[in-house]
Amino acid sequence: MSTTPEQEAVEAALVERVVGSFDACADRRLQQLMVGLTRHLHAFIREVRLTEEEWGAAIDFLTRAGHITDDVRQEFILLSDTLGASMQTINVNNAAYEGATEATVFGPFFVEDAPDVELGGDVSFGAPGEPCWVEGSVTDTDGTALPGAVLEVWEADEDGLYDVQRDAGSRAARGRLVADDQGRFRFWGLTPTPYPIPDDGPVGQMLTATGRSPMRAAHLHFMVSHPGTRTLVTHIFPGGDPIGDKDSVFGVKESLVRSFEQQPAGAPTPDGRVVDGTWSRARFDIVLAPAGV
Repeated sequence: MSTTPEQEAVEAALVERVVGSFDACADRRLQQLMVGLTRHLHAFIREVRLTEEEWGAAIDFLTRAGHITDDVRQEFILLSDTLGASMQTINVNNAAYEGATEATVFGPFFVEDAPDVELGGDVSFGAPGEPCWVEGSVTDTDGTALPGAVLEVWEADEDGLYDVQRDAGSRAARGRLVADDQGRFRFWGLTPTPYPIPDDGPVGQMLTATGRSPMRAAHLHFMVSHPGTRTLVTHIFPGGDPIGDKDSVFGVKESLVRSFEQQPAGAPTPDGRVVDGTWSRARFDIVLAPAGV
C-alpha cells in the first residue's frame, strides 16, 4: 500500500516525538533500549500497515499469554523461544571463543532447587524412560581440567513432560552434580525423546495458525559453571533425530549433536548397575570459555 508524502511526514513526526520523550532518561542504557524499541516497533507498524483490528488481536494475544503464565509455566519465554528471540539473544551474548562449547536456549523448565546427586547417581528419580549413562569432562579452552565444576542437568521424561508439569513441587529427571578432582562427571539419566512444547495456549495457537510444529528435538539440558569461566547453558541432542533443524525453538546446533549409543538388554553397564531392558550411553566433554569474553 503506497502512502503520500504528507502521510509519511505525519508518521515520521510521531516516531521522533516518541523518541524525544526519552531524552531526559538518566539511565543511558535504558534510553538506548527504549529508543531502539520505539524505532523498530514503529518501523514494523508502518511497513506492514498494521490495521486496528490486528493491533487489537495482538493485545488480546499478549493478554492471554499473561493470564496463562504462572510459577511453573512461562508463556512469554515460549513466545520468545518460538520467534527465535531467545536463541538470538544467546548468540549475541555467547560469542564463539577458541573451541568453547556452544550455548543454546535456557527453556522455561529450569528450577533452582534441583536435588544434589553424587557422581554416578541417577537423576531420573523414577521418571519414566529408558536409562541413559552420561559421562564427560569439564575443561577450560586450554584443556585444563576444572575440578569442582557445578553441573545442573534436567530433561523431559519419555512422555514429553518435565517434573514441574506433572506436579509443581516434584523433582525428577533433574539434578545437581559436582565434577571430581579431574573435572570428570558421570550420571544416569533418561535417553532423550522429542516432545511438544506446551501448545494449549496462545503460543500454540500461533504455531497452528502459521503451519508450524510445536515439536522440540530430543535433548538433555546442561548448565555448567566454574569460577573464572563463562557460565554455559546448553543441550546435547541425539544424532539421527528426524526433527533436527525443525526444532520449534531453533535450539539445535551441529556441534551439540552427540551419539547416544543404544545398548541391548543385558549389556554390562559402566558401573555394574543391573538394567532391566535396553539402555543407552553418551559422552559430552564440555569446554568453558573464560569469564568476560
